[in-house]
Amino acid sequence: MKQSERDAAQLWDMLDAATHIRALMDGLSHAALMQDEMRLLAVERLLEIIGEAARRVSTEARLANIDIPWQAIIAFRNVLAHEYGDINYERLYAVASKSVPELIVKLEKLVSPRP
Repeated sequence: MKQSERDAAQLWDMLDAATHIRALMDGLSHAALMQDEMRLLAVERLLEIIGEAARRVSTEARLANIDIPWQAIIAFRNVLAHEYGDINYERLYAVASKSVPELIVKLEKLVSPRP
């Protein structure tokens, strides 16, 4: 598989996970998220997927799309995966409710729809 195809697959995975987060977060308050353990765990996992896929995007593709905060996405994934006892759930809520919809707009410009 060519690097451009690998990048396209990772970008699609990011968009797919982000779209699921947007649906899960639709109209949800921070308090409601914190009371819904299943939804909270799903959002955490989907954010990990976004971060892992971002980590796998080539340096060239990242440099070509500097409006995406690659390092912040990857760093947040690392916290979720490795420092899970230190998760700031207010930050997680902000990322899921504000940053993810902004990311979707950027990714939709880069990703061709899958059949």
